[in-house]
Amino acid sequence: MKLLVATRSAGKQREVKRLLEDSGLDLVFPEDMNLFEDPAEDLLETSDSFRANALAKAEHFAKRSHLPTVADDSGLEVFYLGAAPGTRSKRWAGATGTAEEVDAANNAELVRRLAGAPALKRMARYRCALVLIRTVGAMPEVFEAECAGRILEAPAGTAGFGYDPYFFSTDLGMSFGEATDAEKDAVSHRGKAFKALVTALKE
Repeated sequence: MKLLVATRSAGKQREVKRLLEDSGLDLVFPEDMNLFEDPAEDLLETSDSFRANALAKAEHFAKRSHLPTVADDSGLEVFYLGAAPGTRSKRWAGATGTAEEVDAANNAELVRRLAGAPALKRMARYRCALVLIRTVGAMPEVFEAECAGRILEAPAGTAGFGYDPYFFSTDLGMSFGEATDAEKDAVSHRGKAFKALVTALKE
């Protein structure tokens, strides 16, 4: 089965390839299908709901590709910050540039907002919503997952992407920046959601 994964994020693409490596699915991404960036894509992530944003992306790319399509919206929620950055995780600091430069700006904003906050106010979670559309017009299938942790005062490790070096995983007892790919995938929000997706596709 050929499955379009509706993301242009290099970090997410690497992770999804790894998560679905043994699934037997033939994965393609927008650029593989010559689905070049459309200005309309800027309007696909305007909701404050991970599920709504994932649905908008899945519908958009399913219509463009006519392929079974899965889209993800995910992000970090810090309880002390009112669940921010939430659905704005990727664009929180308003930075432009390379993915690395955007990540650095977002992490700097996270550190700034939590400066001096005690451990109890650093509790956080990663959340992921996946939406699968098998054919255009079909009922969307939703898979949601989360993982718990807290935000470190300083980065630990260099693995992963986004906020990973600052996210100390409760399950692993280390940051996602320190974890191996296999360790992270076993407990991460995206790992759990994609595992549920694969189970549904096999059924």
